[in-house]
Amino acid sequence: MTDNTDRFRRIELMLGKEACQRLRDSFVMVVGLGAVGSYAVEGLARAGIGRIRVVDFDVVAPSNINRQLYALESTIGRPKAEVAAERIGDINPGCRVEALREFVDAETAAGYLADPPDLVIDCIDSVNPKVQLLTVMRTANVPIISCLGAALRTDPTLIRIGPMEDAHGCPLGSRVRKFLRRRGVPLDFPCVYSQEPLPNPLPVAPPCADASEARTVDRGLQRNTLGSLPTITGIFGLTAANLAIRMCIGETNVESNG
Repeated sequence: MTDNTDRFRRIELMLGKEACQRLRDSFVMVVGLGAVGSYAVEGLARAGIGRIRVVDFDVVAPSNINRQLYALESTIGRPKAEVAAERIGDINPGCRVEALREFVDAETAAGYLADPPDLVIDCIDSVNPKVQLLTVMRTANVPIISCLGAALRTDPTLIRIGPMEDAHGCPLGSRVRKFLRRRGVPLDFPCVYSQEPLPNPLPVAPPCADASEARTVDRGLQRNTLGSLPTITGIFGLTAANLAIRMCIGETNVESNG
């Protein structure tokens, strides 16, 4: 087994021993392990985060292979949370990993506060679960980073970090803001979003048959399928992970680039 000193030596050379210790002491939860979430987890694991909780109720489907890190011919039909936990262990055996295969709603989101993480990365792509998670975490003052819509985007130079209240040009963000305002939830938490305009009308397709058939947890609604590039979704996830790393090591001047 590779020694952890060697495993994270290049990070220590850049950030210093104290920062690396802070990463080892950090507990980060990633909710939603699809195209964006899988890359967010990858960044955290390879940075040496000491404890990671991964949450997703779905299983790997063939239609995931174009963009999701955990989607391989060998993993089709397996729970994404289980595959994620195995990969984290392969990257850093010293990481404490908790894999939860469950759907996020008000009850499950509140349950995460029984053992609260230091930071949450929200990579959910459904409005209602996303709003439930953001409401619970923001109300409890748990730091959270939210990833908005990456589908249909092609220009990585238009990906931005900024407060939710300023993340304009994203239909998902607009809907989430509307529901959060109704609940009185502050919109000052950071999110990753794209300023790239979407085509009008949106090119959509019916839900993929393999995704609905592979889903063994009877939760959530079938949604129309939007195209996405592995490059853009990956950059979204790694951008969120990079921001999380900076927050975990105590950088307080994480500025918006929106």
